Amino acid sequence: MSPHERGRIGIIEDDLVVGGTLAHRLELEGYTSLWWRTGREALEGIRTQRPDLVVCDILLPDMSGKDVFLRALPGLGGRPFLFVTAHAQIEDAVFLMKAGAVDYLEKPYALPDLLDRIARLIKLQPRPAGDLGTSEAMRQVELLLRRVADIDSSLLITGESGVGKEVAAKFVHQISTRAAEPFVAVNCGAIPNELIESQLFGHEKGAFTSAQMRHHGYVERARNGILFLDEVGELPMLMQVKLLRLVQERTFTRVGGETAIKTSARIICATNTDLETAVAEGSFRRDLFYRINVIAVAIPPLRDRSDDILPLARRFVQEFSEAFERDVRGFTPTAEQALLSDPWPGNVRELRNRVERAVALSQASRIGVNALFPSEATEADGDRQATLAEVRDRAERRHIRAVLADVDNRVDEAAKRLGISRSTLFDKMRKLDIRSESNV
Repeated sequence: MSPHERGRIGIIEDDLVVGGTLAHRLELEGYTSLWWRTGREALEGIRTQRPDLVVCDILLPDMSGKDVFLRALPGLGGRPFLFVTAHAQIEDAVFLMKAGAVDYLEKPYALPDLLDRIARLIKLQPRPAGDLGTSEAMRQVELLLRRVADIDSSLLITGESGVGKEVAAKFVHQISTRAAEPFVAVNCGAIPNELIESQLFGHEKGAFTSAQMRHHGYVERARNGILFLDEVGELPMLMQVKLLRLVQERTFTRVGGETAIKTSARIICATNTDLETAVAEGSFRRDLFYRINVIAVAIPPLRDRSDDILPLARRFVQEFSEAFERDVRGFTPTAEQALLSDPWPGNVRELRNRVERAVALSQASRIGVNALFPSEATEADGDRQATLAEVRDRAERRHIRAVLADVDNRVDEAAKRLGISRSTLFDKMRKLDIRSESNV
């Protein structure tokens, strides 16, 4: 197994013999080892080289391992920190566990024990998709997904468009025992009604005029992996009946076929609509809802987890800078403030698209507000300080847009929430060039 394939392990150890031995053994095991001898070296290395796991001695020459961990914590993104400690520092190790470190190992330890623990922790990391988020809300989502990754119960992921429902489903796939099997994603709302049964379940040769040969559908292609049905609420009623049979009996029949075919794929569904309301209105089957909603996972919108905005934006900058071969290193301070204050109605998808465009068109090393929000730009070159009036207008514009998005563009309801009259809201919308899709 080649280096990088198993993961990047950071080692913080000032002892030349211990550090050298561990680094060499990790390389033999197929990891990439990153060895730092001081706390300062480690903090810089963690920031720039982004290891998948860190093994840290608590006693270091320039600062304690405890200080290293606490300083690095905001940028770790959930990556595990494993401490090696003498018996006298057990109390410190327990404190660090409570602060977010994943484990500690008491000296003297057997090297195979350390390697086993590293292997178990690395297996749980969501590579290569990356972390789900650093906010407390997304940490809770990640903990839930880790607990249910290796059971077969149906999973229903809900959330607004663009929050990362498919990313969450892929995360489950990558940390589960099904990781070597296929992950098959299907957008149920994008397939015409007359084709969806054939696309999902396949068809036999001659099943209809254009069926020149047998076709394996998405369910068969998933094999023993994961079948991800996005926008499941868009399925027509007839397909809901067939999906119910698939979920309950784990069998399906190709179009034009007569033999029931077994499937071992795990089914994960997702939707951005309120299925309980759809059930009450009669557009979604109640029995199907209960079958796919065994384990419910709600992904919060980006505006409700602002702690994720800058880490995600910086990750996207790095990703697109490498892809486009641009020397873009981050954002201006004003641009970062604009990122944090935007309501992001399109959630992570909108954030990613805005950063991609900004990096692609950037002529500077740092992205300014005008590159991210060209229709709202108030900076000539991304460096000028905005006036108080500009800051006020920008804040009002974003807040009004966020409230409108939250009430489905109902102007009357938005005015009530904002504490102003309907006519005042219309005046502000005209002044700030805010358009509503509502006719109310």
